[in-house]
Amino acid sequence: MSSSRKNVLPKWRGFNLQNMISPDSTGEFSEDDFRWISGWGFDFVRIPLCYLLWTDGNWRRIREATLEKVDQVVELGDRYHLHVDLNFHRAPGYCIAPEPKEPFNLWKDKEAEDAFCFHWQTFALRYRGITSEKLSFNLVNEPLGYNEKEMSMQDHEQVIRRAVKAIREIDSDRLIIADGVKAGNQPCPELADLGIGQSCRAYLPMGVSHYQAPWTFAWMNPAKVPPPAWPGGWNTDGKLWTREDLESHYRPWLDLAASGVGVHCGEGGAYRLTPHDIVLRWLNDVLQILKAGGLGFAMWNFRGDMGILDSNRRDVAYDDWHDHKLDTRMLKLMQSI
Repeated sequence: MSSSRKNVLPKWRGFNLQNMISPDSTGEFSEDDFRWISGWGFDFVRIPLCYLLWTDGNWRRIREATLEKVDQVVELGDRYHLHVDLNFHRAPGYCIAPEPKEPFNLWKDKEAEDAFCFHWQTFALRYRGITSEKLSFNLVNEPLGYNEKEMSMQDHEQVIRRAVKAIREIDSDRLIIADGVKAGNQPCPELADLGIGQSCRAYLPMGVSHYQAPWTFAWMNPAKVPPPAWPGGWNTDGKLWTREDLESHYRPWLDLAASGVGVHCGEGGAYRLTPHDIVLRWLNDVLQILKAGGLGFAMWNFRGDMGILDSNRRDVAYDDWHDHKLDTRMLKLMQSI
C-alpha cells in the first residue's frame, strides 16, 4: 500500500446468496441462511439479481410480486444485522454469462443504457428510506476488459457515471459500488472522483479457483490445465503463481483503497474439484492480503460447489449442521480473518 490510510468501506465479511441470479430462479430465500450467516459472526450478503425476473419482456413494465421478494431480502438483512448489497448480475444489455443472449449492448446502445438507469432508479425509489449502513447498490457484475467492439473505457465510464447520477437524483446518500473491469480483476481509477466504492474478486490463479469447472470449458481448455497446486497455481497468463504474484495482483486495489476509494472483494472461492487443503492454503493467503489492506470479502457460495454448506467435495470431513454438510475448516478460516 502507498499509505496507511484506512479503507473507507467497512471490512464486511459474508457470502453471496444466488436465489435470484438467473431467469429461471425462484426468488425464494431461506431465513435460515441469514440466521446462520449472522450467527457465525458475519455481517454481509451480496445478492446477484437478474433483471428479467421482474420484467415481462418489456423493460419498462415491472412485476411487483418479484420486487416484493427483494424487499424480503432487505428485511431479512435488517433483522439479522447483515448489510445487503444488491447487484445486477444480469443487467439490461450485459451479463458475463452468455445465455440467454441480451437483445442489446449496455455499453454501446442508448436503449440498454436507458433501461439500466430506469431499473436502478426503480430500486432507488423503492429503498430510499433505508440507510447505506444497511443497503448498497452494486451496479453491474464483472464487466469484461476494455475493447473497442464491445466496451471501451469511455463506454464503461459513461454508463457508470450516468447510472450513479440517475440513482443520486432520487437518493443522494445511497452507497454505490462498481465492480472492476476484466471480470472484477482490474480497478477503475478513472471513477475515483465519483465517491463510489469498487469491488474486486478472489479467483486468481484460475487453475486453483476454477479447476475443471464446467462453465469455463469454452475458454479454458481443461486438458491444458494442470492439477491444482498452491503455491504454484496455474493461471491463464501461463504463469505458476505464488503468494508474491497474489500480492502484486492486489497491490493496485490496496493502493486504491489507501487513496480514499472504498474497496471490497465481492466474490471469491474455489470450485469443489480443487483439493481441499490446496483451497484452504490459497484462500488463507488471499484473505491475509485483503486483511492487510482493510478489505472485506464475500464467498461466492454459501451453499453449493464453492461454499461452506453442501459443497459436494469428496475430500472433506463434513460436520452435520441441521441436516446440511458443513465445511467447518473453511468456516473457521473465514471467521479467523
